Amino acid sequence: MVALYKELQPVDSFKIQLSHPISDYDRQLLTLFYQPLIGSDAMSLFMTLWADVEHDDDREYTHYYLMNLLSMPLDPIFEARISLEAIGLLRTYVKRDGDARSFIYKLYSPLGAKDFFNDPLLSTFLFSKIGEQPYRNLRARFAAGTTEDETFKEVSRTFLDVYKPVNNGSSVDEGTEIIERNQSEGVPFVNYDFDFNLLKSGLSEQMVPQAALASVPKETISKLAFLYSLSPLDMQKVIMMALDEDLELPDARLRRAAADYYKMSISKEAPVLQKVYAKRQPQQETIQNEKLSREDELLHYLENTPPVDMLRDLNDKEPLSVDVQLAERLINTHDLPIGVVNVLLQYVHIRNDGKITNNYVERIASHWMNKKVSTAKEALEFSRKEHDKYMQWKNEGQKPASNNRRGTGREAMVPEWFFKKDEKKEQPKKMDPDVEERRRRLLENLNARRTEVK
Repeated sequence: MVALYKELQPVDSFKIQLSHPISDYDRQLLTLFYQPLIGSDAMSLFMTLWADVEHDDDREYTHYYLMNLLSMPLDPIFEARISLEAIGLLRTYVKRDGDARSFIYKLYSPLGAKDFFNDPLLSTFLFSKIGEQPYRNLRARFAAGTTEDETFKEVSRTFLDVYKPVNNGSSVDEGTEIIERNQSEGVPFVNYDFDFNLLKSGLSEQMVPQAALASVPKETISKLAFLYSLSPLDMQKVIMMALDEDLELPDARLRRAAADYYKMSISKEAPVLQKVYAKRQPQQETIQNEKLSREDELLHYLENTPPVDMLRDLNDKEPLSVDVQLAERLINTHDLPIGVVNVLLQYVHIRNDGKITNNYVERIASHWMNKKVSTAKEALEFSRKEHDKYMQWKNEGQKPASNNRRGTGREAMVPEWFFKKDEKKEQPKKMDPDVEERRRRLLENLNARRTEVK
């Protein structure tokens, strides 16, 4: 992983840009709609940048200033920044001059309430964060419900009623570009690989007119597929469900059909969007183009594969939800890197006869966290080096607790290592090659599967 200092350092300078003042209405949207999604740190960063740019939009700061003002280390400030970027409230630009870096942080006002609720990603994300009833209350609060007294009749004049053009021989200067309101364009949703050709191949003209399919933005289909984890074949069924009696595809019907299909086929619980940002891998394109050794190929696979996909490859079937939740807890709660979690789950799966036991996994995870294991390579080396110890832990977990040790309560409080501190260090045993052999077979199966796809 790329270290934080390669992304950002306290001495790096920055300026803030805002082409249009953010209104009090925008502040309500930020607080009620966006804060549950991005968290308090990102909200504090946005508000701080907003306050500074309204006071002086040309001043240059260093990131020491933000660290002191927010009382935060640089790491959470960087995480807050990328949260704002991901949600569409901030765009970041960088210029390098030798070792010096300077940034421009460009703030965007939030989407209006209507656009926010019409975005399937943002609305579902908010629903999953605050719950059904608060979501409905918030939606009702911003609903357009104007109750006009029908006894009144509107008599407002139009523009043409009041003004008419007069030709005075001069023309309007169109040469200067006017800066528009700096509103967010929504979630920056790019590079999601959805196969539209496969989607269209299963929808004939008689079933779904091309005009109806073309009326739906591709981004909407991609967002729905991403949100509900739907394949192109799933989306074919969703589109068929969404067609109305006139063979048209209204946006609201398509979103409702995707939600209904998800409830029927996948889960009755609303989908949850979790932050899974991973720092960029160095020289990613070079790694893909080089011919890797078997060890390097395995490491590359472990570092770049989500744990749910690794478990699916390992079992040749969908993983159990308890195993997926364990992986998510290790990543989201304990901040273990994806590569380390993959090695850990794979090791326990192989050595524990296909069973992933929470206590066993968490005990090894605690050991690796204490040893600052941060890459798949380090995790592999630890699994080999400490194999005998981990197998002892496994066997201890399978045996009933022993009551053989006698003595006072004071003795019972002494950790086990104390009794062995004067013993000679045992020579490390040779590791059973079974782990390496099964890893090799797994990698061969993955390579064979990729070859078939090609």
